[in-house]
Amino acid sequence: MAAITLGRAGVRATVIDRQAEAGDALCGGFLSWRSAKRLRDAGIDLARIGAHPVHRLALFAGDRSATAPLPETAFGLSRRALDTAMRERAAVLGARFAVDTVRSIAVGTVQGERHDYRTDAIFLATGKHDVRGLSRPRIAEDPALGLRIRIAPSSELRRLLEGRIELHLFDRGYAGIVMQEGGSANICLAVRKSLLAEAGGSPWELLQMLGSENEAFANRLSFASGCEKVDTIGAVPYGWIAAKTEPGLYRLGDQGAVIPSLAGEGMGIAMQSGEMAARCWVAHGSGGAAEFQKALRERAQRPVRAARLIWQIGEHRRRGGLLVRAAAFAPMLARLAMQASRI
Repeated sequence: MAAITLGRAGVRATVIDRQAEAGDALCGGFLSWRSAKRLRDAGIDLARIGAHPVHRLALFAGDRSATAPLPETAFGLSRRALDTAMRERAAVLGARFAVDTVRSIAVGTVQGERHDYRTDAIFLATGKHDVRGLSRPRIAEDPALGLRIRIAPSSELRRLLEGRIELHLFDRGYAGIVMQEGGSANICLAVRKSLLAEAGGSPWELLQMLGSENEAFANRLSFASGCEKVDTIGAVPYGWIAAKTEPGLYRLGDQGAVIPSLAGEGMGIAMQSGEMAARCWVAHGSGGAAEFQKALRERAQRPVRAARLIWQIGEHRRRGGLLVRAAAFAPMLARLAMQASRI
């Protein structure tokens, strides 16, 4: 989004990516209604690229369930489809792409495997992956891990998931399930390291263990062949927000603020921070990085705190059940929580 915003201001950005074509990143397969609006404003047609409309939230904890309408229409879309569309839009606006793997970053210099890039402004958008020299702190005693599998389309799966996003709460974790383009189901989990350890360190054993304790989740997993690849990422610092930065370094997305993924607002923060950073650079140049980081921190605190509170409640079996019960009794509470966790 930063490259698109810069392009609209007449600035040609250089985008460094280790892949020539967009990959299917683990996180970011759900687009909130605010993210959808930002994309439309940027000139990206979600219907054209196959985004699946989402109108309702379904909550599960043990044998309890509840549904609530979303404030506005959201979408399920793979990162491959989204990132491809955003790359194309940025290229139309003048962005140049360099295929390289970044090894380290210092003030004014990005060191890649193929080249060094010297610039007065660096927009750091590496998602949940850190770059040497700019690591985020990991202090949790039982850190959160991310996992993702994609299940092939089927008519029965479509019947279950069409028009909604599901959030399955369980002890020390949760899973989000949403249909994406083509009818495939994207299942993303955030779990504590100790839970994976109880499954012998095997992601598939963990999924089966969770299914044995959660009937609705097991039902969704039953559509998997068992041969699907499980993507993983370790030690995600959910709740962290950058308090400062270095001259000329604009921290975007998860490098600036890591919202718990159950909120479905990670892409919202990525897009909002990209727009803010680009506009700040156009107005103030490299000297605007500190001002931008402060502004992002102030703007991200409320949604990150709201999502972290929901996560802390939901990852405990009894409290997660109470959360679902409250949503069933008063769907407006779920709606307020969804609104509070938007940037």
